[in-house]
Amino acid sequence: MTPTHRPARLTAPFPVREALVAACCALAERGLLAGQDGNLSVRLDADRVLVTPAGFAKGALGADDLVEVSADGTHLAGRNQATSELGLHLAAYAARHDVHAVVHAHPVHATAFTLLGEGMPDGVLAELMLTVGPVALAPFAHPGTAEVGRGVARLLVDHDAVLLAHHGAVTVGRHLQDALFAMESLEHGARMIHAARQLGRLVTLGDAAQQALRAARRGARMNAASGAAITERTND
Repeated sequence: MTPTHRPARLTAPFPVREALVAACCALAERGLLAGQDGNLSVRLDADRVLVTPAGFAKGALGADDLVEVSADGTHLAGRNQATSELGLHLAAYAARHDVHAVVHAHPVHATAFTLLGEGMPDGVLAELMLTVGPVALAPFAHPGTAEVGRGVARLLVDHDAVLLAHHGAVTVGRHLQDALFAMESLEHGARMIHAARQLGRLVTLGDAAQQALRAARRGARMNAASGAAITERTND
């Protein structure tokens, strides 16, 4: 009798798995994805990534439904198959060593800009400039292909948020909460910009104001990076 294959048990700490599931539920509750849309991941260490499975509604995931893969995409643990957009997540981690979480969702208003052949207007909303920074626009690539990852990785070098033309959006962060908040802020900003356009013409902030906001964001990012480095040295 042929032995039944038993998938390796997940090794990611339970609180990390719970946090990823909670983030999935939050995205679903806020209408940032629907049905089986979207996928999330967390970098566990230099060689392992925890990612959502293929074919699941994100609002109905459990902590044991997640999948662990290696940095090259090899299945390590979990009873399910990793998301079809795994290449996107791995490309993001390869491009940015400071990134430890990736969120791919389908925010309605933010994605709608791409259906018009546009990106998100920059320099008009102070909070968006501070919390998310400039939003890049990647050209269309067929979902689930390596081309998606290549297009996003190139833009993530200088951006924390990327719109995928005719598809959705990707946000990254040093922590899962950072990437989740960036996705929420991206969509909230898109809704405000859309509302403003219904009222009239967008007014761009002056050069001095834009420079000050970008400098403030750079300073906040540098402080966060310094704090993370101190924490890592303390824990060594």
